[in-house]
Amino acid sequence: MFGGRNVDTFLGLPRCDDLARLQPGAAILGAPCATPYASVGPYCADAPRTIRQTSARYAGALQHMDFDLGGPILASGAIPAVDCGDLPFDAADAAGNRARIRDAVGAMLEADAVPVIVGGDDSIPIPLFEAFAGRGPFTVVQVDAHIDWRDEVDGERYGLSSTMRRASEMGHVERIVQIGARGLGSARPADYRDALDWGVTFVTARELYETGVEAALAHVPEGAPVLLAFDCDALDPTTMPAVIGPAPGGLTYWQAVDIVQGVARRSRIAAFDLVEFMPARDIHGLGALTASRLLVNAIGAIVRQD
Repeated sequence: MFGGRNVDTFLGLPRCDDLARLQPGAAILGAPCATPYASVGPYCADAPRTIRQTSARYAGALQHMDFDLGGPILASGAIPAVDCGDLPFDAADAAGNRARIRDAVGAMLEADAVPVIVGGDDSIPIPLFEAFAGRGPFTVVQVDAHIDWRDEVDGERYGLSSTMRRASEMGHVERIVQIGARGLGSARPADYRDALDWGVTFVTARELYETGVEAALAHVPEGAPVLLAFDCDALDPTTMPAVIGPAPGGLTYWQAVDIVQGVARRSRIAAFDLVEFMPARDIHGLGALTASRLLVNAIGAIVRQD
């Protein structure tokens, strides 16, 4: 019904395995693993493959009307989008994983492409952000149930609980807006105070429900290049059950879409990543479908940017 095809790229988009041959546009790259803690291992390594498989059911529908976007996914005259496949990883070599992500993103930036990174564990934004050094300043917008401001966990400073603290230490990051925090996470009160002292703007999930998406986006400077990091656990588990730490009170699908499209309209998405989709915890493929549709909206927004 929806044009499903047997394809090995996201939505059946053209493949580009050689990053040196990239052209300006949206460049999708799977990053199955960066820095997993020993206690959990590479818990989202199957995510890029599963999301691609889910998108295949719509591979023949790229020119159909997409009502989330108000037109076809790749609108006429839009910049192109390609799939660059998945990076290799070694769960025992976190430094090597980070280097591969950082180098691949750097190659994309040299081609004036917009990285769309499909994770993978929650630490993947660290090397993604590092690749933008010398190109700033940037605003980081993180959509996440957790604030990720631990300095280290069991001696690891580049793991999933430290993403935003590491971002705050990068000279090219001048502003951080974190949307969607709720429930319990690994953060201690001191971590939250450190984030506030640095200058982070927090919009909790409860505040988002009370004041709306537009009020949250008002904290993002108009015209600013944005590194948009989306953690699947920001979504309510009724929509996204496949995460490591589900909690009630999360964002709706439409709130998530409005944030992604709103950032693209108000500012400019310089990179997008989606992390913490756990196929092993999915229910009837609902999480995979939701993750796939969020990526569609991100790609659709990016290719429509001026």
